[in-house]
Amino acid sequence: MKLSLLALASAAALTSAIPSFAAGSAADNVTASDPYVRLAPPGQMVTGAFVLLKNNDDKDHKVVKADNPASKVTELHTHVMEGGMMKMRPVKDIEIKAKGETALKPGGLHIMLIDLKQPLKEGENVAISITFEDGSSKKFDAPVRKPQAAMPAPMPMDHDHGGMKH
Repeated sequence: MKLSLLALASAAALTSAIPSFAAGSAADNVTASDPYVRLAPPGQMVTGAFVLLKNNDDKDHKVVKADNPASKVTELHTHVMEGGMMKMRPVKDIEIKAKGETALKPGGLHIMLIDLKQPLKEGENVAISITFEDGSSKKFDAPVRKPQAAMPAPMPMDHDHGGMKH
């Protein structure tokens, strides 16, 4: 009996000394920063959500689904050049490389909010939930804001010096 107790105590001490290497979920390892939803023009019932996703893990992760209470349909999208025109297309997932970042931004990857239940107002928050390949999910509030104005086109520079000689 003493030998059995000694063996049991030794086994318990040995296993408690072994560090646990169980990695957290994708949601534990991916951070979401600077989220926002673009304010839709009056009468338009679709818009996009944007966010910077940073993966602090040693392995790649994928967002496989998104959801929100403001629209009836939520899809992961990207923009592609097709026939000389930029078009939006759904994607099955959005990858965030190990120790890397993936920016969901206008003109690129984004979360599409389709068939808004009511017009969104500037300043209100939309609760966005993203689900990862391992089933874990992360929630964040994305404020609704006006699209940033496009940069003005650069002025033409013909470098004509009016007959000056150099």
